[in-house]
Amino acid sequence: MSPADTIASNLKELELNSLLEVTEAINNNLPEESLYKIYHFTLLANLKVKKLALFVKEEDWENKVFFGVKKEVCNEVSLSAFESLKQTAAIDRNRQESEHFEYAIPVLHKDKLLALVFIADVAQSQVGISSKSPTTFLEAITNILIVAIENKKLARKQLAQEALAKELEIAKQVQKNLFPKALPQTKQLEIDAVYQPHHNVGGDYYDYMSIDENQYMVCIADVSGKGVPAALMMSNFQASLRTLVRQTRNLMNIVKELNYQLVHSGNSDIFITFFIASYDRESKVLNYANCGHNPPLLIQNGKKQQLTKGTTVLGMFDPLPFIETEMLEGVESFQLFSYTDGLTEAENLKGEEFGEERVEQIVDQCDQSTAFELNRNMLAAVEKFREGKAYRDDITLLSVKEKS
Repeated sequence: MSPADTIASNLKELELNSLLEVTEAINNNLPEESLYKIYHFTLLANLKVKKLALFVKEEDWENKVFFGVKKEVCNEVSLSAFESLKQTAAIDRNRQESEHFEYAIPVLHKDKLLALVFIADVAQSQVGISSKSPTTFLEAITNILIVAIENKKLARKQLAQEALAKELEIAKQVQKNLFPKALPQTKQLEIDAVYQPHHNVGGDYYDYMSIDENQYMVCIADVSGKGVPAALMMSNFQASLRTLVRQTRNLMNIVKELNYQLVHSGNSDIFITFFIASYDRESKVLNYANCGHNPPLLIQNGKKQQLTKGTTVLGMFDPLPFIETEMLEGVESFQLFSYTDGLTEAENLKGEEFGEERVEQIVDQCDQSTAFELNRNMLAAVEKFREGKAYRDDITLLSVKEKS
């Protein structure tokens, strides 16, 4: 065997050993950082590449491996000029990159550009597959590495999506369990609710709690967050509320305690708007507290009023900067309509919001309607108003028709 053949044979063996080493590392499921280190060592020590810079497309381009050149040189490479490459190309001598690199190698997978490799000082006559190109083996080993890493990313993304889907399913179930299984539909009391989430899982909540045959409470709330954290927070909120209602009917104490628990929950970026009302048929007293929520509308004897007394949103301040409840006496037959801000903030194609004024107009038109009819008329009105434009938030409607 001639010296040239011996050199070629040795280089071929180096290449095969390098391929085996990289493949073994991939099969052992080593982390990406370790794979890049093996790639770095293989090219520098075994294949005698003198200058190299590997850029991988993440959210932006990231320089994963470089040697033979300074970091500053890598930072100055104009990657956008090479993003259209479909095959290895010599770098134009007129480009500034040619001062340090000779070739630009695109790494593609199904026509998607995954990485760019810039190299120089490759031994042209002493590469194992020199009959093809001085970069052929480098292209092969880089492609194997980058495609393997891309597959790891896709696998992680799929696992993350599956985990998110499971979380959302759990959150949907949690949220479903928040709402009352049934609402009163009697000659004396009719309550109807509509919940329309913006996404699969929203941050709205409503409830009805019977105290005894003459007393009950209703509430509606809107958490600032969305998704799983919002559903879990609202679940805790509901559990706390129901526990407090068993202990006291004092709305001021209930609100203070709910606020305290929210502030100290560890979720400093989640706040809740909340409205709660209690009604006693014997005393004909309606007591309520509004905590930064859209003012519900109370209609009795042909008169309408907004229920605004209360405090600010819950979970922001401890103690609350102010708090009051309002006791309305002599309340007999009435209609109470409450909602979350997804209703008033629904927009049409001109960017106009549905707004409180339209809500009041619909309520006025439905003053003799059932709770069910009022909610359906409200939904029909906002559907027509938005002209097909997507909703911006969840919508929850809660109507109470008391016929004492």
